[in-house]
Amino acid sequence: MTIYYSEDHEWINVEAGVGTVGISEYAQNALGDIVFVEVPEVGDDYAKGDEVAVVESVKAASEIYSPVTGEITAINEALEENAALVNSSPNGDGWFFKIKISDENELEGLMDADGYKKFIAGLE
Repeated sequence: MTIYYSEDHEWINVEAGVGTVGISEYAQNALGDIVFVEVPEVGDDYAKGDEVAVVESVKAASEIYSPVTGEITAINEALEENAALVNSSPNGDGWFFKIKISDENELEGLMDADGYKKFIAGLE
């Protein structure tokens, strides 16, 4: 299992060619209390950088982008009932979707945990 991060603050945890995607602790803190999450449909295809989901918080609405190209294989249905899971467990139960990765070479353009920590430190 390897976790990568995008500059848009998504994380992707890759295992056996499938990535589980969510938003980082930094992103959920910036958004504030999340009140609604719109996830994609299983079976839909997305290219790297495509808008895949939407998060609405008390502060703003924000798009979630796909960190890789692939097909959605699962969604986190628990978010429909409890969007606050993204706040309470952004790196765990608050995941958004799983995607079957078409080209694992796209992962090379993402950051590892250390790279992401340096990236967000530069934003503050």
